[in-house]
Amino acid sequence: MDRRTLLAGGAACCTLSGIGGTTLAQAKAPLWVPPEESPHALTFMQWPTSRKVHPDPVFLDMLRGAIADIANAISAFEPVIMLAEGSTHRQAKKYLSSKVKLWDIPTEDLWCRDSGPLFAQKSDGTLAVSHIQFNGWGQKQVHTHDGQVAAAVADRLGLDLISSGLHGEAGAVEHDGHGLLMAHESSWVNPNRNRGLSRDQIEQKLLQAYGADRMIWSAGVWGEDITDYHIDSLARFTGPGRVLINLPEEPDMRDPFHIAALETHAQLQAEDLEVTVIPEPVTPRINSIDFVASYANYYACNGAIIASKFGDQETDSLAEDTLRKHYPNREIVSLNVDALGEVGGGIHCATQQLPAL
Repeated sequence: MDRRTLLAGGAACCTLSGIGGTTLAQAKAPLWVPPEESPHALTFMQWPTSRKVHPDPVFLDMLRGAIADIANAISAFEPVIMLAEGSTHRQAKKYLSSKVKLWDIPTEDLWCRDSGPLFAQKSDGTLAVSHIQFNGWGQKQVHTHDGQVAAAVADRLGLDLISSGLHGEAGAVEHDGHGLLMAHESSWVNPNRNRGLSRDQIEQKLLQAYGADRMIWSAGVWGEDITDYHIDSLARFTGPGRVLINLPEEPDMRDPFHIAALETHAQLQAEDLEVTVIPEPVTPRINSIDFVASYANYYACNGAIIASKFGDQETDSLAEDTLRKHYPNREIVSLNVDALGEVGGGIHCATQQLPAL
């Protein structure tokens, strides 16, 4: 199963009123989510375990190998904590570097950007979790454990869990840490996440959750993949006023994702941003309509950019050169994580940073 095909898998709803000593509260003071490229204390990731989600044991093993490759690469630059139920730790250690620490927090799937904690700085300088409640991308996938990951991490760290009043995923909104957000409407203004809320109401809640003051919307794509077209597979802020976007070299105007990508590109250009285009690979190793080959779905950790390579030597090289120009003081580490692309995601989707304040 993949994230470009809607998943049926016994979706489980999760409503939180508090876990352990952490209570779900409304924001009473300003929050601010720092830029991803600012210094990190560490990176959180999640270990994939659910056979409901990934029924093929051979492919699940490939996914675990890809997740381990990402975690091991990041651990050369900053600490990594892998969230996984305690009973799976012995198995996970066979894949993971000794630098990667395991926490006993149960998970079903690997998408820590979406179900993991979004960390924000409070007005007193301390951290909190600015909580966007994960609901399995609109009840499309089982999330009994994943729906509680953010609260469990907040509890273990002793941080406040501050409700945004939204259902959704951090992979569905990009922030530059300097007041600007961008998102596809399809991932937010959608009854499967936020029934009864208008776009303006959702925008205000997102601005408050991230400590931003302006938002750029484009339409996106409803119902064609499990995420309803997350923005982080298409476009990323690389600094204030700068965006990197991954576009097809020859768009297919019958493909709703290509049409939406061009619309987003036009919208970003109209906002007077500095927009750099990286072409999608023309000849990737995996030739499938469902395969997500996104150079934009990289992760900025301390001193490095952890990025994907897809086997097209020309575009792989171009992507590395472009990332090097946008992040001149960082090492570019390119990995083959095709297994993640086969289930509709990438490196950014699998990671979540804890800022160093």
